Amino acid sequence: MRRLFPGPERDDGAALDEAGLVEAYRLPPGRALRVNFVASLDGATTVAGRSEGLGSPGDRRIFRVLRSLADVVLVGHGTAAAEGYRPITGDSPVGRLRVSLGRTPTAPIAVVSRQASLDPGGGLVAGAASPTILVTCAAADASRRAALADAGVTVLVCGEDDVDLPLALDRLAELRHEQVLCEGGPQLLRAALTAGVVDEVDLSIAPALVGGETRLLGAALPGPVRLHPRQILEEDGLLFTRYGVGRQGPGG
Repeated sequence: MRRLFPGPERDDGAALDEAGLVEAYRLPPGRALRVNFVASLDGATTVAGRSEGLGSPGDRRIFRVLRSLADVVLVGHGTAAAEGYRPITGDSPVGRLRVSLGRTPTAPIAVVSRQASLDPGGGLVAGAASPTILVTCAAADASRRAALADAGVTVLVCGEDDVDLPLALDRLAELRHEQVLCEGGPQLLRAALTAGVVDEVDLSIAPALVGGETRLLGAALPGPVRLHPRQILEEDGLLFTRYGVGRQGPGG
C-alpha cells in the first residue's frame, strides 16, 4: 500500500506495513467520531446485500486497524444483522493487534436501534467479552429493553421518540468510549451527518460500477457537508481516503 496524498515529502515512498497503517490512521487523544465505508465509483456500498463484494485485502487490513484504534464500534441494527456482526474477541486479528498496541484486547459493539431490535440470544450478545451496547430511545418497548439488560447488554436510552446521536456520544464518552468508529449503514451515516457529529469520513473507493444497490447516502442531506482531504492511499486500484468533515449548512 502506498501513499498518494500528502505528497512524498511525508515519507520515502516505501510501502506502508501494518505499523505504518496504524500511524497513518491514528487520531489525536480526545473525542472523535469517524465513519468507515467501502463504496464503488457510483456510490454503491454493497453487492448482493454485503459490503465484502467491494472490499480487498487492503480494505480488510484498514478495517482491522480502525477497529484496533477505536474505543467502541457503532453500527446500525440493519447493517449488523445483514453483515452478521459478532463481538470482537481477544484471539481475533483485531484483538491481537489491539494487544500489540497496548490496548485492551476487545472493544464493545454499540448497536443503534430505535426499536431495540437486538436479539438477547443472538451472536452479538452471547459471550461478548466487552458487553454489547444498545443505543435506543424511550419509545422502544420497555420489556424488550429490560430483556436485553438482563442478557448483559448495556442499554443506553438516548432521546424520546428517536435516537439522539449527540446524547448517545456523550453517554458513550461517560463510559470512556471517546473514539468512536461508525461502520454504517447509510441511514446511520445520514443521521450522524445531519446531527453534525461526524469528525472524519474514511472511504475505501473500489474501481467498480455496481448500480441498483444500497447507496452511500440514500436521501438528500439538509445541506452539503464539505470535506477536506487528509490522506489518500492506494493498493491494487483501490483508493483509501481520509476526509475531515467541515461544517454543514444550506448551500455549503
